[in-house]
Amino acid sequence: MAAAASATPSGSNSAEQDALKALTFQRLHPRTYLERFLAENVRPDGRYFDEWRDISVNVGSISTADGSALVRLGSTTVVCGVKAEIAEPELDRPKDGFLVPNLDLPAICSPKFKPGPPTDEAQVLSDRLNEVLVSSGVVPTSSLCIEPGKAVWVLYVDTTCINYDGNAFDATLLAMVAALKNTTLPKATYDEDRHRTVCSRKIREPLQIGRLPTSYSFGIFDGTHVLADPTSFEEPLLDTTVSVVVDNNGGLISVMQLGLGIVGGDDVLSQCIDAAKDCWDKGRRDVYGAS
Repeated sequence: MAAAASATPSGSNSAEQDALKALTFQRLHPRTYLERFLAENVRPDGRYFDEWRDISVNVGSISTADGSALVRLGSTTVVCGVKAEIAEPELDRPKDGFLVPNLDLPAICSPKFKPGPPTDEAQVLSDRLNEVLVSSGVVPTSSLCIEPGKAVWVLYVDTTCINYDGNAFDATLLAMVAALKNTTLPKATYDEDRHRTVCSRKIREPLQIGRLPTSYSFGIFDGTHVLADPTSFEEPLLDTTVSVVVDNNGGLISVMQLGLGIVGGDDVLSQCIDAAKDCWDKGRRDVYGAS
């Protein structure tokens, strides 16, 4: 009994030392660390190359917003709130409102981000998100018109990352679309006599929703390995990232690439598109269903 009892702490210490050695090696030689895992057809977090992390979508958690959503993609967690204001439309687009998406990656969500003004990464992601929201027509800007040439709605779709573990683009797009789907606005009419917009205090109406886009991002490592849903450890080691956006019917909306050219070109892109549609069909077809 005494021998068995003394063996347990020793075994525990050995396991802790092994874990510490692995962590040290990971930090000092991250690329080699990843290569050794991929050589065994597995990733450091235990997933296969084409395996996606679990996802959850919860809506309506911010009572002060006109619409909101919280999304968890693995350990990556983002929260989105929609706030509406009334403004005058642009002269050349008198019947179109505005959709203004923004992503904040604060220092609190990851050691890789520092306090201060928005990072380049956050600005690039915000621009990409705006492109997808506009091209997909998730909320037709014409539906935000209150009175042509006089008053339209401006929707500020602000998202903050609470915890960053990679693939913020996919998580943020999910949160933004779910929050827009959750949004209601007060019924508004334009009073011509007083030249002002009057909003009802009792009647609220949901947004007119078009297509519902979902993004599926892949990291290309060493020109040959295609890794679905890359983590924050994998991202800095990737040659390029490919994001495939499909709508709620499985139709292709866009394919975006960031980084170097892809070895294999069209074959790799086709592989990513097929994998994205497969994931949508088998796991995320109804991801906005509860919204």
